[in-house]
Amino acid sequence: MIVVGIDGSPAAEAALAFALEEAKLRNLPLRIVCASEVPPIEYAGTAFAPAPELNEEADNHADAVLAKAAALLGPDPGVHVETLAVHGHPTTVLADQARDATLLVVGTRGLGGLKSLVLGSVSTGLVHKCTGPLAIIPAKRT
Repeated sequence: MIVVGIDGSPAAEAALAFALEEAKLRNLPLRIVCASEVPPIEYAGTAFAPAPELNEEADNHADAVLAKAAALLGPDPGVHVETLAVHGHPTTVLADQARDATLLVVGTRGLGGLKSLVLGSVSTGLVHKCTGPLAIIPAKRT
């Protein structure tokens, strides 16, 4: 199985396209994963417990991202496709989902040093946490 992590960004779309081609070449199923979590800053004022509407918003975003990915693939992508929305930090979720995968594919936005330091970098985290093959695909530059 090929696992691809997506978040709705252009880099994720590039990763999805790469993952689909790899799945076709290897004749493997494709699992599209969207990890979602409510950032701690969003619920710091609610006694460190996210309000239900914040979780619902994260779920709605994940569903929209997965629906867009399915639409990009079209009705017959040529391989078996499974979509999955999972609560949790993207690095942890993707490493767990890829544990038995042939390949994990993610995109990189190329935010640069300071933004990556402040925002975190899923691709960098996966380099250290992933136990199998990992492909990091840059966003297409316009």
